[in-house]
Amino acid sequence: MSKNNVINRINIDWSPDRNSPVPIYDQIVKYVCSKVSQGEWTVGMRLPAQREMAELWSINRSTVVTAMEELTSYGIVEGSFGSGTRIAGNTWSILMSEKGPDWGSYIKAGAFQANIPTIQVINKLEFRDYIRLGTGEPDPRLFPREMMEDILHELAGDITSLNYLEPLGLPKLRQALSDHLAKEGIDVSPSCIVITSGSLQALQLISMCMLKKGSRVFAEAPTYLKSLQIFQSAGMEIKGVPMDEEGIKYRFLEKQIRGMSSRGYEHLLYTIPTFQNPTGILMSEKRRQELLEFCKHYRLPVIEDTAYHEIWFDDKPPAALKAKDKSGVVLYLGTLSKSLAPGLRIGWVAGPESVVQRLGDAKMQVDYGASSLSQWVAARFLETGLYDRYLEDYRKEMKRRRDSALNAMEKYMKGKAQWRTPKGGFYIWTTLNSNISAEGLFKKALEEKILLNPGSVYDFSTNRSLRISYAYENSETFEKAIKKISELL
Repeated sequence: MSKNNVINRINIDWSPDRNSPVPIYDQIVKYVCSKVSQGEWTVGMRLPAQREMAELWSINRSTVVTAMEELTSYGIVEGSFGSGTRIAGNTWSILMSEKGPDWGSYIKAGAFQANIPTIQVINKLEFRDYIRLGTGEPDPRLFPREMMEDILHELAGDITSLNYLEPLGLPKLRQALSDHLAKEGIDVSPSCIVITSGSLQALQLISMCMLKKGSRVFAEAPTYLKSLQIFQSAGMEIKGVPMDEEGIKYRFLEKQIRGMSSRGYEHLLYTIPTFQNPTGILMSEKRRQELLEFCKHYRLPVIEDTAYHEIWFDDKPPAALKAKDKSGVVLYLGTLSKSLAPGLRIGWVAGPESVVQRLGDAKMQVDYGASSLSQWVAARFLETGLYDRYLEDYRKEMKRRRDSALNAMEKYMKGKAQWRTPKGGFYIWTTLNSNISAEGLFKKALEEKILLNPGSVYDFSTNRSLRISYAYENSETFEKAIKKISELL
């Protein structure tokens, strides 16, 4: 499936009314006609295949066929029904929508790039009835419901308003984060912390504020950043840097940094040193010190993403780069999405005050601040010590899931793939032994209602790897899915 086909594909969030006296096929016809006449579905956009629509609406495929045949007779749709049907290019649909704007041309003209097709499919199907074997989200059943109930009950009597907060975020939360980071050896004052709506927004703000078009962002290869389009949409290039078992091989950067600087471009390094996403690699203490010295020497700013830093199992990982940063080289990205609750949408950037103030100003232009209620909740979790207590049990459960997942991998995937044993985080980076395409396996797994994350969405070239997560599904479901994947292989 081409990239354009995926981008132009129609997503349907409507269902026919079974209690209506109007036949279902006729409801479908009227629905499609209304979308086209209003200009929401433009020429060339593609409907899902008949089978998908029948499954979506839980109706007989023959009903969909009847509706499509009628729409074809009107000249509204055309094409091969088996692979999807397009809005017609030279038929009544043009007359129906001629008074409205051509939304398709507006969409294509936007600067912000669409997700790559595979990511679009994953983002859509994660909210349907699929086994999520690659997701970067914790099991919602691990959510500390009783703790949350207690906190919300307390806050109900303490919060006097939920008005907008100052640009850097709730002072109480920034103080709580400053105290929390101090336990990790990171000395940062509340005035050097800005609250964001998750670490994704932190990356977006950095891309908006800190680099000009043509600049380069260096990152590990593979990397989570490659699955996003944030920096590319801002006109920057992401360049992969190889890794070994100790982390990023920073010496590969030397020649490229000199070349970029001579042409007047800026550059920065994005790294996940602790339980790297997607490989799970833990950067050694020695490599961290060397990398920091290298970046100080070349005045290379560092974005340190610590999303998984607190999810360790047996031994506590080396201190964050920010803990050793005495020159203001490192921007520290933190989040509660991987530990406490993704839906809180609470992240933060800790760095030089001038940078933090700039990001805070940009954030006020984007959304006027992260959720006030979420910030109060996060502050209470941190300042009462509940978060630390919760983390202890959370780590134990994640370790149990990792061990169970590794047992299942050994049982069903031995001889078919190779993988690393993660010391923390969510993922088992798995590389298939044969010439089997990870993308092909991804598509086959979809037929079995299993959602995988192929490694190529994180890499700078096609690979045979998978990012397998043990964080979302319980151990029984995980083993069932791995067994099926083994059979598909």
